[in-house]
Amino acid sequence: MVLKLDELMALYPKQIWIELLPQEQEKVWQQIQQQEYSNAAARWNAYLNYLCLNSFLNWVQEDSELKENLQLWSDETSLPSFWEVVTGTKLSLDKTQLVLIPTDKSYFPEFRIPQEWIDIPNWAANYYLAVQLNLNERWMQVLGYATHEQIKKEGMYDRIDRTYSLDREDLKEDLNVMWVAQELFPAKQLEIQPLPDLETLQTKMLLEQLSQPSNYSPRLSVIFEQWAAIIANDETRQQLYRKRLLNHHVENSNFLQNQADEPKIHNLSLWLQNIFEAGWQSIDTLLNTEQTTLAFQFRNDSVLSQVPVKGAKLIDLGIELKGAAVMLLVGITQEIDDKVGIRVQLYPGNGETYLPANIELSLLSELGVMLQEVRSRNHDNYIQLKRFKAPQGKPFSIQVMLGNASIKEDFVFYQSSLG
Repeated sequence: MVLKLDELMALYPKQIWIELLPQEQEKVWQQIQQQEYSNAAARWNAYLNYLCLNSFLNWVQEDSELKENLQLWSDETSLPSFWEVVTGTKLSLDKTQLVLIPTDKSYFPEFRIPQEWIDIPNWAANYYLAVQLNLNERWMQVLGYATHEQIKKEGMYDRIDRTYSLDREDLKEDLNVMWVAQELFPAKQLEIQPLPDLETLQTKMLLEQLSQPSNYSPRLSVIFEQWAAIIANDETRQQLYRKRLLNHHVENSNFLQNQADEPKIHNLSLWLQNIFEAGWQSIDTLLNTEQTTLAFQFRNDSVLSQVPVKGAKLIDLGIELKGAAVMLLVGITQEIDDKVGIRVQLYPGNGETYLPANIELSLLSELGVMLQEVRSRNHDNYIQLKRFKAPQGKPFSIQVMLGNASIKEDFVFYQSSLG
C-alpha cells in the first residue's frame, strides 16, 4: 500500500514533507542538462542535489527570517565542480553551517555522509540534514539531522566508500530544535585536523591522475588526505573539474567529429518520472497521436498490458532504415531489488501493417556482446526480445539492423550514488 503525501505528513508530523511538482522536476532536469559533467553518474548526482536544494530553499521561503539569512556557502556557478565528484550541498545560516545530503533510495536504514563533508576543515558544518527524495511519488522528506560532533563520536566510519553513517533512529527529527539552538547558542568551533600542503609537482601529478575519464567519481582513487587537499582548494577543484570535462571530450573526439551532439545514454530512472529526451515520448502520448494502427496494436498486446502504465514508456525513434520506418518500444517495470524489468518490441511505423522482412532486433552488453537477437519474417506485425532485468548502473544497448544499416540506443538504470 502506497501512502499519499498528506497521509505521510499526518503519520510523521515532526518531519518536513515537501511536494515535488512535475514541472519543478522537469525544470531542474533541464537546468542540469545545460551544465557539463563528465559522466552519467555525476549528472544524476547533480540532478538529485539541485532538486533537493531548490525544494528546500522554496520551503524556506515560507519563513521570512530564515529566507533572509539562509544562503549558499559557495557560489552557485561552482556547484557543478562539487557535484561532479561528491554528493551534498552546504548552506550558511548566519555563523551556523549545514549540509543537505540527498538520496533517492527507497530503503533508508542509515544516514551516510561522505567523509569530505566531515573531515575537510572548510567543508565541515555544524549540522547535517538527511533528505530522502521519492521521485515516483513526487515528495521530499527531511528525515532529521545530526551534528558534526555526534557523527564523529557515534558514527561508523566505512573505509571502503569513505563515509560516516548513523542509524536512522539516531537522527533528531524536529528541525525547530536546530533553528532555536543556532539562535540561542553560538556555533561551536569545529576541531578538525588540518590537511597536508601539497607541493606543486605533486598537485600536478594528482590532477593528471584524477582527471582521467571514468564512469564514476575519482574520490576513492588516491588516499583521502591527498584527495581532500585537492578539492578543498577552490582553484584546484575547479582545475580538476575542467580537466575531467576536457578529457571526457577528448575521449569522445572521434564521435564528436562525426556527430553534432555527444552520444546519449538514456537513464531509465528518469522515465519513471515521465522525463524523456528529445525524440522520445511516453506510451500515453503516442496513443493520443494519429497513428491509429500502432495504437490499436499496443492496446491489444497482452504482453504490453502486463507492464504497469506508470513504468511502461514508449520510445519514438523516428528512424529510417533503408526507407523502412520502424518504432521501438521499451516497457519498464521497477523491481524491488534495485533492478528494472525490461520489455523491448519493434513495430512498423508510418501506418504500415507489417515490418520489413529480415530486420534484426538485438540486446547488447556494455562491451557490445550480443545477448539476444530476433529477426522479422514476412508479414510480422511486430517482433520482441525476451523480457530481461537490468541491474542498477549496468549499461546495455538495443540495436536495430537491416542489411548494412543500423542504429543503436544505449540505456542504463541509475538512481543515485555518493560518487
